[in-house]
Amino acid sequence: MEMAPNSQNIVKSMLRAEGFSCPSCVGKIEKQVGRLKGVEDVKVHFASSRIEVEHDPEVVSVDDVVAAVGKAGYKARASAF
Repeated sequence: MEMAPNSQNIVKSMLRAEGFSCPSCVGKIEKQVGRLKGVEDVKVHFASSRIEVEHDPEVVSVDDVVAAVGKAGYKARASAF
C-alpha cells in the first residue's frame, strides 16, 4: 500500500547555478527539475542565477536536484541565498 505524500514535509532549497547564457536555459532547468518525484515547485531566476526548489527532502534531496540541473547541461550547488 502506497502512502500519500505529506505536504508538511515540503522545504524550500536555494541553489546557485552556473553556465546560464540565455533565458531559454531557465525553461530547460525548470522542466528537468520539475520532473523529479517530490518536487512541488521550481523557479529559476535568470538574472541572479538562483534556483528555488520546493521539495520533500524525504523523497528528493538537494543532491538529486543538483544532478537534475546537471542533466539539463548546467552546474548548480546548494546556496544559503
